[in-house]
Amino acid sequence: MQRQLSPFALSGIILIVMAAWLLWIGREPICTCGVIKLWHGETMSSENSQHLSDWYTPSHILHGVLFYGLLWLVARRISVPWRLTIATFVETAWEIVENSDAIIERYRAVTISLDYYGDSVVNSVADVIAMWVGFWLAARLPVWASVAIVFVFEAITMWVIRDGLALNIIMLLYPLDIIREWQSAG
Repeated sequence: MQRQLSPFALSGIILIVMAAWLLWIGREPICTCGVIKLWHGETMSSENSQHLSDWYTPSHILHGVLFYGLLWLVARRISVPWRLTIATFVETAWEIVENSDAIIERYRAVTISLDYYGDSVVNSVADVIAMWVGFWLAARLPVWASVAIVFVFEAITMWVIRDGLALNIIMLLYPLDIIREWQSAG
C-alpha cells in the first residue's frame, strides 16, 4: 500500500526547504541584535523584517487572501488544502526572491528602505505563516469580509507607515518620485 503525502505535510516541507535555502545563501537566522521579538513596530530600523511580526506582516496576510481568491478563480476543482500548498510554494518562492541580493538592492535603490538588508530567516518563516492565516481566513469568511480585510489592512499600513502591499509592488516595478517623496515625509 502506497501512502501519499498530505498537502499540509508538503506545505510544511516547502517551508523547511525555504528556511534551509535562506540559511544556505547567508541570510541571518535571527536578528543580529540577538533576540526574537513577537512584534517590532519601527520600520526605519535595522531590526525591521528581523522579528516574528512587523508592519509588513499584514501584507503577507493579504497574500494569503489574494492567493485564495485567485486559486478559487483558476483552480476551483483542486481541493482547498492543495490550493494552500500551491500558495505556500508561491509565497516561499517570493521570500527567496525577495531576499536575493538583486531585490534587496532594488528595494534600497527605489524605496525609502535604505537600512533594509533582507529578512531574517525567522521573519521569512513567520511571513509564510501569516500568509497561511490570510488563506485560512479567506477560505472561511464571506467574500465581502475578505475584500474588507484587504482594504482595511492597506489603509492602516498606508496611514501608519506610508507603505503597504500595493505601494510596495508599485515601487518595485515602476518607482514613482511622488510616492517616494510622500513616504519620506512620514
